[in-house]
Amino acid sequence: MHVQKKIDWFAMFNSCFLALVALFCLIPMIHILAVSFSSSAVAATGTVTLWPKDFTLASYEFVAQRAAFWQSMFISFQRILFGGAINLLLTIMVAYPLSKENGEFRFRSFYSWSFFITMIFGAGLIPTYMVIRQLGLMDTIWALVLPTAVPVFSVILLLNFFRMIPKELSESAYMDGAGHWITLWRIYVPVSLPALATILLFSLVGHWNSWFDGLIYMNDPSHYPIQSYIQTIVVQRSFSTMTPEEAKLMATISDKTMRSAQIFLGALPIICVYPFLQRFFVKGMVLGSVKG
Repeated sequence: MHVQKKIDWFAMFNSCFLALVALFCLIPMIHILAVSFSSSAVAATGTVTLWPKDFTLASYEFVAQRAAFWQSMFISFQRILFGGAINLLLTIMVAYPLSKENGEFRFRSFYSWSFFITMIFGAGLIPTYMVIRQLGLMDTIWALVLPTAVPVFSVILLLNFFRMIPKELSESAYMDGAGHWITLWRIYVPVSLPALATILLFSLVGHWNSWFDGLIYMNDPSHYPIQSYIQTIVVQRSFSTMTPEEAKLMATISDKTMRSAQIFLGALPIICVYPFLQRFFVKGMVLGSVKG
């Protein structure tokens, strides 16, 4: 007997809707890539859409010769290296005790609310700037890393994940003589790799895309991370960071194609990293958000 298969209209609608959203996200990036590979004369006419016209690599050659661009890339790599490691370490150290019951950790609720309040009410720009300045962190990489050293959202995500780990695992470790320190690093951390990968991805993307703190805390443009550098070129259109030779060469190249090349190169590292962490990202988000 032939059974007619029902069409899942809800799944079909979801697929079409998500494909449309993905297309809207990809089109701007494809357009920027097409402009960066087009000649300056064609790009100036505004006729480049999703495919390069009069293909050339002149803009990328110009960007490759700019020391300021590679210096900003180096600062950003430093930032995600230190920032990602510090975020991950402190998130684990904070989430583990907060995941315990009140009987195991006195004043757990007080500490939990203290962290939660800081997530809702920030100190504000001026007090934060004054603290950074008084600590002597201006124009250092630590001004970009330390203010966001403990991401509270990631702490909540990880402590929920820790609570889902069966208590029998930690109880058996305690019976064998292990303390909290060994239990944390030899049991909790190895079984929490999906959640930790998710937190690391949040941290890397957040640090890589941040640009405002670079403008605030860095007085020397040579200390700008890549996004702050691109912001000065694209939005402010400041050429103060260029040498006279670069400004002269800039006249022979369309600033539109040059900015497109720098935008694409600035986003390229995080685009390369994301697919490797995406499979952990989905699993970690779902498991860490089940319990409130």
